[in-house]
Amino acid sequence: MTSPIKRALISVSDKTGLEDFGKALADQGVEILSTGGSAKALRDAGVPVTEVSDFTGFPEIMDGRVKTLQPTIHGGLLAIRGNAEHEAAMETHGIQPIDLLAVNLYPFEATVAGGADFATCIENIDIGGPALIRAAAKNHAFVTVVVDPADYARVTDEMTANGGATTDEFRKGLAAKAYARTGAYDAAIAGWFAGETGETFPARAVFGGELAQTLRYGENPHQQAAFYTGGAARPGIATAEQLQGKELSFNNLNDTDAAFELAAEFTDGPACVIVKHANPCGVAVADNLIDAYKRALSCDTESAFGGIIAFNRALDAATAAEVAELFAEVIIAPEIDADAKAVLAAKKNLRVLATGAMPDPAEAGMTVRSLAGGYLLQGRDDRVLEELKVVTQRAPSDREMADLKFAFTVAKHVKSNAIVYCKDGMTVGVGAGQMSRVNSSRIAAWKAADAARVAGDGTSWAEGSVVASDAFFPFADGLLAAAEAGATAVIQPGGSMRDDEVIAAADEQGLAMVFTGMRHFRH
Repeated sequence: MTSPIKRALISVSDKTGLEDFGKALADQGVEILSTGGSAKALRDAGVPVTEVSDFTGFPEIMDGRVKTLQPTIHGGLLAIRGNAEHEAAMETHGIQPIDLLAVNLYPFEATVAGGADFATCIENIDIGGPALIRAAAKNHAFVTVVVDPADYARVTDEMTANGGATTDEFRKGLAAKAYARTGAYDAAIAGWFAGETGETFPARAVFGGELAQTLRYGENPHQQAAFYTGGAARPGIATAEQLQGKELSFNNLNDTDAAFELAAEFTDGPACVIVKHANPCGVAVADNLIDAYKRALSCDTESAFGGIIAFNRALDAATAAEVAELFAEVIIAPEIDADAKAVLAAKKNLRVLATGAMPDPAEAGMTVRSLAGGYLLQGRDDRVLEELKVVTQRAPSDREMADLKFAFTVAKHVKSNAIVYCKDGMTVGVGAGQMSRVNSSRIAAWKAADAARVAGDGTSWAEGSVVASDAFFPFADGLLAAAEAGATAVIQPGGSMRDDEVIAAADEQGLAMVFTGMRHFRH
């Protein structure tokens, strides 16, 4: 426990809760130092304030760039109480202790997100604020540092409970939060600067995130987990408003992100994506949302149970009523209209999310994955098709070509090795995550036959379908499995040393085949 707080320095950009905080400190007899807009806001609220320039005897200069960067302030924050040498230096130079610091930083992240020009972004890089925060946090044995308005009430309650002082553990916790804030702030600046200079992979990569949710557990109950938001703004799970339902789990968040990103690929009309364990088990487009949902569900009604359902259009009541017939974990859409909300309200545990917009699948960005002792950083897979080359004697029909493009788009979002059968704008069989491509092809064909059986059709839905492979066929066996299942056309990247054998096999089977020259591994 330290002595009661006698002097505080307040300099905040975000003035949320400032007036009440200032009044609460003043009521406990704390002298308040402040600057600029913070000082004015406090004065207007009737809180006695001493301008920092009056306290230091040194005016603000250089358009306010220099106001707290001087020894009177930093000495007051950094001095070790009870240290004879420090106290002698304070007496010699007229330095008085500062026991509490409340600072939040210039809104650099918001300025960048708002599309400001380079010069404006530079001016919103806070210098004095981080220096003050780091000084106070370093000396947390004696100084209480507050960087989040949400902590104002905690601080004043702590002071009330402890005769105007704060406890050691309380200050230590605030110091940890303070360093996390300056670290994330610097990470945002470093990331922005790297982008401005065109440096994709700087010598030091820094990441910052803000805790959005502490999760009950991770992928499994024995694993701890939390959800952080950060990086470039992108509509999706991080921006979504949860309208109802239970708390989202680790797996919910991961699968919902996968579903919504795939739904975003389809921009020409209504689409529905159903995901289970990070893989799409049903995807379809249609003239309206309810038909898109019904078609996506029909691909694999078994796997869809307990899945994630994503839409690329506002969810209407008729579609919501259909979805409500299935046990699903999450529904996500850019909007949920009022009638749809009313329909879904009866399913209280169903998590319903509205994002406000769809992400741009072609938007550049980075993805990060951790390894033991490091990270893998790569550009987002922001393309699907760039150039199609017909390599067989028979070219695809217009219908086949439309389905080939659809199938390859879905395959981009299926775990490798990925084989996807599609027909008339819907998946009919998905083979995901197998160690051999031929097995993925066989599983997808089996899924197509099973979907037909469930629907009461006597013929496998793979008959007359097209098939997409996320990478080349290393041998003709995977392609032959597709032909045996009834596929009539194939899309794949090409590039195998046995491409000629695969093309010959396609010609022998009467298949049309196109090469994309672009692979879409997904691990």
